[in-house]
Amino acid sequence: MARIEPDPIMGHPAELAPGEKIVTEFRPDRQVYWRAHLIMAVIFGTLSGLVLVWLHNPYPVVGPVGAVIAIAARAAFVQSEAMAEVWRLTDRRLLGPGGRAIPLAQLQTAKPFLGAVQITTATGDRHLMKYQADPPAVAFLLMTAAGRKPRHG
Repeated sequence: MARIEPDPIMGHPAELAPGEKIVTEFRPDRQVYWRAHLIMAVIFGTLSGLVLVWLHNPYPVVGPVGAVIAIAARAAFVQSEAMAEVWRLTDRRLLGPGGRAIPLAQLQTAKPFLGAVQITTATGDRHLMKYQADPPAVAFLLMTAAGRKPRHG
């Protein structure tokens, strides 16, 4: 299987400040990653088959088969890069891939979004923690760490 080397610009984690301690890490979940790609393959395979039927193509099965092959190939190729996107929660900040550093005081919201957590800062910046096994629990933990009232349900 192909492995993508991390981009030298985006492939480094943010450095810890002096005295800063890591509370926990949020690693992507491989099962969630493959489930998301399976769902994409089913949706895009179905859509491509329906388009080919609508266009009166004599071989509409080619659409779903092609979509599944393309999405599976992409998922296999990009998996190593996606699994390397680790987020770290410290006692002061949320540190993300590519040197992202969000002070906890700037963390405005953290909401589960399918298999991810969408983070919004006080300045309006948005970040996506992808492929989390339990997005509601991650969002709850982030909001609690930021001293904000977590949303339920």
